[in-house]
Amino acid sequence: MRIASWNVNSVRQRIEQLLAYLRAVSPDVLCLQEIKCEDAAFPRAEVEDAGYNVATHGQKTFNGVAILSKRPIEVVRGLPKFEHDPQARYIEAVAPDDAGVVRIASIYLPNGNPPSSEKYAYKLAFMDCLAAHAASLLRQEEAVVLAGDYNVIPAAGDVYDPQAWAGDALFLPETRARFQTLLNLGYADALRAVSDAPGLYTFWDYQAGAWPKNHGLRIDHLLVSPQAADRLKSVAIDKELRAAGRASDHAPIRLDLA
Repeated sequence: MRIASWNVNSVRQRIEQLLAYLRAVSPDVLCLQEIKCEDAAFPRAEVEDAGYNVATHGQKTFNGVAILSKRPIEVVRGLPKFEHDPQARYIEAVAPDDAGVVRIASIYLPNGNPPSSEKYAYKLAFMDCLAAHAASLLRQEEAVVLAGDYNVIPAAGDVYDPQAWAGDALFLPETRARFQTLLNLGYADALRAVSDAPGLYTFWDYQAGAWPKNHGLRIDHLLVSPQAADRLKSVAIDKELRAAGRASDHAPIRLDLA
């Protein structure tokens, strides 16, 4: 089973790239973040014509998440026990596969900058609630993949210049500690389960020539429960999409489960 995640940074602007990716990579499930449209405005017909069921949790202009699946899915919209949140940042689905079912979430965590503002408090509160929900999912003993743009740089090897990001909300000790909480629960960082190499990035800013200089960050993650980790075959970052015309500033990341 192939599961991918991509912060598409406006699905309507990137629809041709999205359809090309579905054709070329053929994920069984694709999690999208920052679709930047309400549910009714999502290009549903085009994606369904490509062979995918579509579930969205959209928001006008900002945020928004979606799950595309080749097989029918059961969907939960919004992070449980954080439903008062007016921002569309979480959608969860149960997808059947040949080994049973896989529970998959598409997550767009808050950026949190500037750290001195209420935006950072909101980020930490969201992460605390996510951890509580992630713990509850483990008790179901299912294969779980928590996919998305976490806006978290987990370690110094995940950023081109750690010192330059020392005061950023993505790299503050409190942020990294909460990400570690998810791992301490029993989830594995899928990419780090297969490689400890530095320079494996998923995001390159549009500013200051970040892409040609490879000034990247690893902030898009696939966290897997023990049941999914036991089936993990491979993880890849499809960074060539970042080089495309009118590209998103993120590249897709994907895994294959046996």
